[in-house]
Amino acid sequence: MKDVLIELKDLVKIYDTGLIKVLGLYKINLKIFRGEFVAIMGQSGSGKSTLMNILGCLDRPTLGNYYLDGVDVASMPSDELNKVRNQKIGFVFQSFNLISRMSALKNVEIPMIYAHKNSPKERAERAEMLLEKVGLGGRIHHQPNEMSGGQRQRVAIARALTNEPPLILADEPTGNLDTASSVEIMEMFSALHKAGATVVVVTHEENIAAYTDRMLRFSDGRLISDRDNPNPTPVRDLSIFEGMYHQKGVDRC
Repeated sequence: MKDVLIELKDLVKIYDTGLIKVLGLYKINLKIFRGEFVAIMGQSGSGKSTLMNILGCLDRPTLGNYYLDGVDVASMPSDELNKVRNQKIGFVFQSFNLISRMSALKNVEIPMIYAHKNSPKERAERAEMLLEKVGLGGRIHHQPNEMSGGQRQRVAIARALTNEPPLILADEPTGNLDTASSVEIMEMFSALHKAGATVVVVTHEENIAAYTDRMLRFSDGRLISDRDNPNPTPVRDLSIFEGMYHQKGVDRC
C-alpha cells in the first residue's frame, strides 16, 4: 500500500484585500505519495504558487485540511510550523535565496544551525559532503557572486538536503537558468527522486515537467488535470544521492 506524505482535503484559499475577496484555490482534494516526483503546472494566476506556499507551510488555507506526514499542519501554532518547515521540507527557489556574504559551505549549514543539530565540525563536514554530491567540492569557500546561476542553484539544492527532509519543494527552479544548467538541475531532482525523496516542482514549462512521473495542472485556482507520465525524460546519472535517504528508493525507467 502506498504511503501518503501529503493529503489535501477540500482546501480553499481566499485572499481578502479589504475591498474584494480573491479566490486563490478552490476545494482542492489531492494525495501525493512518499517517493513521488510531481510537477505542479499552470499559467500565471492559476493557483500553483498559492499551492506551493501552502505545501511549504509558508501560508495557511482559509478552509480545509493539509496533512503532512499524517499531521494537520494547517492548524499548527506558528512555532511548531517553523519546526515542520525546517525538518520536513527542503526549499529550492527560482532566485536561489542564498546569503551573498556567506560562502557556499556556510549557506548550506544554515538549516542545521536553525535546527540546533550537530556540532560546528559535524555541520561543516555534512555541508561539504553535500556540496561534493552536487559537484561543487572545489567551490565550497566561494560566495554566490563568484558562481554561475547553475552553480548557485546546486548550492540551494545542497542546502535543501541538509536535514534530510522527506519533501523537496522547488518553485520554478530553472526559471533563471540557461538550457544546459536547467538539464543539470532537473537531473539532480531525478536522482533525488530515485534516492527516495518526494520531489514537487512548480513549473510552467512542459519540458521541465517532462522529467517528473506525475503532472498536476491548475487553472483559476482549480485542479483541472492529474495524470501520470509513463515515460519521463531519461537522465544520465541517477546514483548521485544514492544511500542518502533511509526510505527505499523508487524505480525509474
